[in-house]
Amino acid sequence: MSKLEQAPPTVGPAGGVSPIPGVASAERPAFGLPGMPAVLLWLGLLGLTVWLWLGPGWVLPAALLGTLLLVALGGFFIVQPNQASVITLFGRYVGSERRNGFFWTNPLTVRRRVSLRIRNFNSERLKVNDQMGNPIEIAAVIVWRVVDTARAVFDVEDYSEFVAIQSETALRHLAAGYPYDDYDGRTLSLRGNPDEVAEALGRELAARLRHAGVEVLEARLSHLAYSPEIAGAMLQRQQASAIIAARQQIVQGAVGMVELALRQLEGQSIVQLDEERKAQMVSNLLVVLTSERGTQPVVNAGSLY
Repeated sequence: MSKLEQAPPTVGPAGGVSPIPGVASAERPAFGLPGMPAVLLWLGLLGLTVWLWLGPGWVLPAALLGTLLLVALGGFFIVQPNQASVITLFGRYVGSERRNGFFWTNPLTVRRRVSLRIRNFNSERLKVNDQMGNPIEIAAVIVWRVVDTARAVFDVEDYSEFVAIQSETALRHLAAGYPYDDYDGRTLSLRGNPDEVAEALGRELAARLRHAGVEVLEARLSHLAYSPEIAGAMLQRQQASAIIAARQQIVQGAVGMVELALRQLEGQSIVQLDEERKAQMVSNLLVVLTSERGTQPVVNAGSLY
């Protein structure tokens, strides 16, 4: 019987303690003899069987020994690299063989192969609502592998399907906890903070998939976009925000250049301007510096005043 870990109880609505149904299995090493010595022993016993049959003529002992050898032949098995063999005997878990090679074990056991290789799961594009209620399309790629074969085989019906369903559930929950974009720059967003979002998704998946003996190596968003019905409006909003930000930067630079020009003119005593001429100069410089198109200069051939 496998070593079982009793799940902790939970507190019910009325304050009482109600146990969580089910227990968590724990992987343990299985009993397995090296295959080649077992093959040599089996061949030796086979030779003894033939001798008993043909030599002294002991038919019954030879028949019994031959039957045992035929049954023992089913105990040989091979474990490929990055695979494990989960072994059960009459419905009881007796262990998992992770060592690569050729082995022999109890021929009455049932052996199930479990891959320990790293796998990728690409979720479908899900249509969900973000934290602000905007419909978005989101998808993720999950890199995972089995680390506890007992849990993967006995605690869930199909661990591959379990990974797929729990990944989509975690992805929906993640999308509802963040806005698609943060225009104020105060909170985390799906588009603006991909690393933080990936870490949050990985933590949630690790908590969900540990019951199946699965380790999450990496989790990242592979697709993120607004739904088609609002994509046009959100694109205009993004463009407007970009234009406003660019205008703010242009104005700040223009004001600094005007301030520098006036300071140098006064500091080097090139020309003395009254407040009215300063205002006119500032206006002209701002028009020149913030204009989207090239301005045409006008040369004043007369007096400055």
